[in-house]
Amino acid sequence: MVNEANDSSTTLMLTSGASGRVNALLSLRALRSVWLIIYSFVLLLLFPFRGSFYKSSAENGGGSAKEEKSSSQGGVVLRVPRKSSDAVDKEVAARRALSIKRVVEDNGCDETVRQFSLFVTSRGDTMFTQSWTPAKIKVRGLLVLMHGLNEHSGRYSNFAKQLNGYGIKVYAMDWIGHGGSDGLHAYVHSLDDAVTDMKMFLRKVFTENPRLPCFCFGHSTGGAIVLKAVLDPKVSECVSGVILTSPAVGVQPSHPIFALLAPVFSFLLPRFQFSAANKQGIAVSRDPEALRAKYSDPLVFTGSIRIRTGYEILRITSYLQKNLSRIRVPFFVLHGTADAVTDPKASEKLYDEASSSDKTIKLYEGCLHDLLFEPEREEIKDSIISWLNNRL
Repeated sequence: MVNEANDSSTTLMLTSGASGRVNALLSLRALRSVWLIIYSFVLLLLFPFRGSFYKSSAENGGGSAKEEKSSSQGGVVLRVPRKSSDAVDKEVAARRALSIKRVVEDNGCDETVRQFSLFVTSRGDTMFTQSWTPAKIKVRGLLVLMHGLNEHSGRYSNFAKQLNGYGIKVYAMDWIGHGGSDGLHAYVHSLDDAVTDMKMFLRKVFTENPRLPCFCFGHSTGGAIVLKAVLDPKVSECVSGVILTSPAVGVQPSHPIFALLAPVFSFLLPRFQFSAANKQGIAVSRDPEALRAKYSDPLVFTGSIRIRTGYEILRITSYLQKNLSRIRVPFFVLHGTADAVTDPKASEKLYDEASSSDKTIKLYEGCLHDLLFEPEREEIKDSIISWLNNRL
């Protein structure tokens, strides 16, 4: 059923993309952790010390701050363990090797040709991309897919193959810090970088496929990336439409102090991780098998959110909230009414305020965050395919 959203303000917990609920950064539970950091920082200013701040890149909640006595000065130094650049490079290499292996092993299907490619950004980062091309059906349209925070593009392989059956070629990119792309796992220094990388990827897709209509798909934080990209007129004029599932459109901290502290701590301790509920946290799907498959996937990050990553989500969604009326591309937004990671009311606000003449919203009663992995996934996919077919 298609529901038009009511005009109401939205309050939203921090989105975790497709990796599950991450609420510690913006919840009252984090006040104690924030206070400990503030206290340690004050000590650093008040007492002489030797040493320096270290950035945390611990993988799974290993970034807790420690106070250590300086034997020569008697001061206090805040140390946050970090991975060396070599360790990060090895981690990236392992993730990329696994991403490539999955593509190669999956390329025996008669109906789909699955391939991968790499491209280097203007920053010098190497991004992993992949594509699914119909083997026996003429390509009549394109879809560029952006995954959510903490997941990767390969999770959407089944959906891509289904789209191939309708003559839609699918491209996808693992954005920075995810899947087979460069960067510390799940660390996002700037979502603007992800937006820039998406634009670069889109130009590559347009060049390879002239005169074919191109649509964009974004899930959760990936949806926010897509929306900011299409706010660029040069992008919107080349995109035929946008599909958004559970998009991270608006984020409101649960306490005003976090809006003030986030920029400071994202600068001081960008990779520091707050303890957060992940595997045992709020459910993102009502399908137990889908959850098991997700959280046993080494390419899915299950650690605690890093401060800079959380701040970047606050920043991009704040920007979108101020610019919803500038959105003019056709779009289809889908959201579960029981989603406790991103707020369906934010999607309703997007629907109400966007200037697009062609816009549709569909709310699924009782569904959670990962719509394409819910028990109703086939109904949801059919809705998306129907929307695309009507515009090809």
